[in-house]
Amino acid sequence: MTQPVADAHTPENAPGAARLIALSDGIYAIAMTLLVIDVAVPAHLDDAAFHQALRDAMPSLGAFALSFTLIAGFWRDHRRILVGLPVETVMVTRLILLGLGLVALLPFPTGLLAAYASQPEAVALYAGAMAAIHAVHATLLLLTQSRVHPSPASSAAVARRRFTAQLGSSVLIFGLSIPLAFVNTEAAMWSWLTLIPAHYILGHHSQRGPDIAGREGRP
Repeated sequence: MTQPVADAHTPENAPGAARLIALSDGIYAIAMTLLVIDVAVPAHLDDAAFHQALRDAMPSLGAFALSFTLIAGFWRDHRRILVGLPVETVMVTRLILLGLGLVALLPFPTGLLAAYASQPEAVALYAGAMAAIHAVHATLLLLTQSRVHPSPASSAAVARRRFTAQLGSSVLIFGLSIPLAFVNTEAAMWSWLTLIPAHYILGHHSQRGPDIAGREGRP
């Protein structure tokens, strides 16, 4: 296949893929921006009230930092998945839109977590949203695996499966934290830190591999 023909069929140049990528970038940007709305300190406070308001804003800052980091990871993963899709199908499009809808909803559970971190329902809702988004991304990878990499033994296919395993570990960790939240909310939130070693262990051997778009693998 000549280079011009290959370029004409790359996902980035396909009208459907281009629209999905543009829509995704816009939704992720808006969701990231809306996270900061709940981070505020009222004006015209005296010294004591100002310092109290600043302390009160710390949970919102923490929730913002957590959600911004996770959404940034979602955006990176989502874009890599989109770029790797050879064709756009109805099922894939619906899954992508479902994932984007969940991302657009994230400012709500983030604000709830910031204000009511001691309430199990708030922690469970946040964990459920995170698990659902990771599940959508993992499902997208599983559904398109054979079309993206017909040869399951290729290094790119292996790296893609490792990426899917990382997403699956996120679903498991956030999913398990939901019932844990009704036992101990702090333990449930601390359990999210296990994402770091889990992703490292599952993706360590593919760090130098190609990514989903022909250069698959974890950076």
